[in-house]
Amino acid sequence: MKRLTVRAGAPRLDDVTDQHHRRRPHLHRLRPLIVPPKLPPPVNPALVKHAQKRADDAQARVADAITRFAGSMTFVYLHVIWFASWIAFGVEDYPYGLLTMIVSLEAIFLSTFVMISQNRADAKQQVVADQQWQTVQEEDHQNRDLLDLSNQILALTKEVHAAQRNGNPAQRPSKTHT
Repeated sequence: MKRLTVRAGAPRLDDVTDQHHRRRPHLHRLRPLIVPPKLPPPVNPALVKHAQKRADDAQARVADAITRFAGSMTFVYLHVIWFASWIAFGVEDYPYGLLTMIVSLEAIFLSTFVMISQNRADAKQQVVADQQWQTVQEEDHQNRDLLDLSNQILALTKEVHAAQRNGNPAQRPSKTHT
């Protein structure tokens, strides 16, 4: 924890946060249930660039937040509470026409966000596939260069062996004394 140094007798920052956690320890434990965690940031440079593009687009950020929330257990718990309360408190009479309409509209929007999320996943896969293809092409080029060098070395080795068999030792540089 970061310590806040102020005048003598004033509470330190870590003391304040410790007191806060002692008074409301349940909030610290409930936070992951209320706010769904974000995925860890990508490591692949192509995906980092792709994530930055998505972060710059307001619509993409909204869609990502909604799909992250709608795909969480918090979303399920809230719906269980909402439906149980709707029925228990008798908000409307059976057959629950308004509730059915609300749930149907919600299903339409959520299915749209699921498709948006799938499109996002497809876009990420395409970015990774493109980068892998580029890497394969670079490796192929390097392999061809290595094969060319290996063939040149093989040809030179054959020439040296042929020269040794014919009795012509390879010319050695003469040593000159200065």
